[in-house]
Amino acid sequence: MKKSFSELPLRKGVGIILLNDKNKVFVAKRIDNPKNFWQMPQGGIDEGENYYEAALRELKEETSVVSVKLIQEIDKKLTYILPDHLIGIIWKGRFKGQTQKWFVMKFTGNESEININTKKPEFLDWKWISLDDLPKIAVKFKLEVYKILKQELLKILN
Repeated sequence: MKKSFSELPLRKGVGIILLNDKNKVFVAKRIDNPKNFWQMPQGGIDEGENYYEAALRELKEETSVVSVKLIQEIDKKLTYILPDHLIGIIWKGRFKGQTQKWFVMKFTGNESEININTKKPEFLDWKWISLDDLPKIAVKFKLEVYKILKQELLKILN
């Protein structure tokens, strides 16, 4: 029997705010939503993984990046709910949204390390953006999360 929206759980996930040496933020354009929306690397947690291990794995799976230094873990978990038209489509319909633990990391490698053409590619393109632009590039249902992340990052960097 199909669960109703309210009965669906939230997926446990992680997100990575990856900064370059100029404190610009890494964002990438999703293959499944090629409109002008960009996002930071993020994903779910595998069985037996802690949040930080999941963040490092997701970052590597999505961007090939492994040269990072942890700056800070953001204390609070942030949640978004999928819009109605995506419920039942994303995550095979098992979740209504995601609660995420976010990590701020400094990219310490050379840009040639960044490769989004991975085994299971999720992105079409990537770029570095200023922190101020973060809310401007987010898909609507993640906008509040990105606004909060911008505020948290401002506190960390100042």
